[in-house]
Amino acid sequence: MTPSKQSRHTNAFILLFLEELSVAYGAQILSHLQSELPYCLSDSPSVYRALQEMEEKEWVKSHWESTQTGPPRKWYSVTDQGREALQRYAEDIVQRHANFNFFLAHYAALNLNQ
Repeated sequence: MTPSKQSRHTNAFILLFLEELSVAYGAQILSHLQSELPYCLSDSPSVYRALQEMEEKEWVKSHWESTQTGPPRKWYSVTDQGREALQRYAEDIVQRHANFNFFLAHYAALNLNQ
């Protein structure tokens, strides 16, 4: 089975990294995901779709900045609603983590790999 290039928790990781970074642009967020996560399941289109979705939900806000060199960049930061969503993601991940630990313990007890 090949894992898809999607993650149900892409939004959670983006919100987490935006909280850590305070403000970031899309390519910077993707680079952070790819360098920091043990298994990054996000690609550029999924990050930009997630940012657009979160902006529509008012979890993030954005502004454009121009520089003397290079194209303008759209910078994102987390809103109070985004922090509430981040808290809900954290609660969900805690529950999933407990279930995954249960699964792995029981799977290991089956001794299927011997």
